[in-house]
Amino acid sequence: MPPARHLDVDGEPVPITHPDRVVFPDLGFTKLDLMRYYLRVADGALRGVADRPMILKRFVKGIGTEAVFQKRAPKNRPAFVDVAELRYASGTSAQEAVIDDARGLVWAVNLGCVDLNPHPVRADDLAHPDELRIDLDPMPGVPWSQILDVALVVRDVLADHGLTGWPKTSGSRGFHIYARIERRWPFRQVRLAAQTVAREVERRAPALATSRWWKEEREGVFVDFNQNAFDRTTASAYSVRATPDARVSTPLTWDEVPDCRPADFTVATVPDRFAERGDPWEGIDDTPGRLDALLALAEELGPPPRAPRGAGKGTGRRVPSKPLIEIARTKTKDEALAALQQWRERHPEVAAHLAPADVLVDGMRGPSSLWYRVRINLQHVPEPQRPPQEPLLADYDPWQGYSGPQAYRRD
Repeated sequence: MPPARHLDVDGEPVPITHPDRVVFPDLGFTKLDLMRYYLRVADGALRGVADRPMILKRFVKGIGTEAVFQKRAPKNRPAFVDVAELRYASGTSAQEAVIDDARGLVWAVNLGCVDLNPHPVRADDLAHPDELRIDLDPMPGVPWSQILDVALVVRDVLADHGLTGWPKTSGSRGFHIYARIERRWPFRQVRLAAQTVAREVERRAPALATSRWWKEEREGVFVDFNQNAFDRTTASAYSVRATPDARVSTPLTWDEVPDCRPADFTVATVPDRFAERGDPWEGIDDTPGRLDALLALAEELGPPPRAPRGAGKGTGRRVPSKPLIEIARTKTKDEALAALQQWRERHPEVAAHLAPADVLVDGMRGPSSLWYRVRINLQHVPEPQRPPQEPLLADYDPWQGYSGPQAYRRD
């Protein structure tokens, strides 16, 4: 057995294992390199995760394999890692990890975490969020400039209703805006307030943004409000994302937003930026806002449109408003894209009619990791040319053999 390794954190040795394991193959960036990155930006990273329960999203074999989502903190955790017990709709509960200092950052990375995924609540009150989160999720073909234009509209909507928006790159395709709020409202009302932001953004910029929940009905940038649901987490500030160039979810000032580019913020650039400029989100906790104005607007707007469901068919399943066919269900995204390419080669005349947003590759939550569903929206294909639903090119079932408490969520 190799000798135990330790990393010095503020004068205290923290045990680590396999420090030379490569996490980002294109960069040769190792687990130890990732630990050192988080230590360099620790003050900012802890501002986003400290005192919050978090799901452990573990890339145990590097970013080349799908992450495993672990709700329950390991039983053999060190004393400096606390827990908070969250209770879920399934009737189950999980003691999730709560880290409060730089040692905890190193501990999380040592488990295989690349990004950090905290809940929007503090450990001493799990029922009342102190963050409202807006995730701008672009449909395929949407330019980055359009995402930034929508971000500015979100800023204005929040400001007009008494909230301060704090922007950051997501480190992936989209963009995040957070607002600190007083801990007075339950998740249901916080989600309603976020949905109201989305509806108002769509009203102000209908050519740019959408609040439509069903993916096949969206055009432009989806103002994702469901990240405020009880069981959702998002990558926090200064989280490294599983991209080949190790991009970072980076806090910005609003002056930086119009000209920012996601590729500029990586593990190679963000530590120096942090050392030179400090954290743009340093004051985020100073002025929590209230949701009264947004909830009043929700009353004015009335209930959001409900998705149509199968009437009289006895299934309770939703009837899509668009002509959809399903192509494949796969364990990995690479397999999903391979199935999509196979379908395109089988139906080249149909594929020629598709707009980028007509191809729906969705990451779906399984028992412990994502799986992928591929669908095609045939709305732009002339009706006589639309192929029928065919047997799936791949039919992976993430729930096969699973009888745990999440089985009720299967699609």
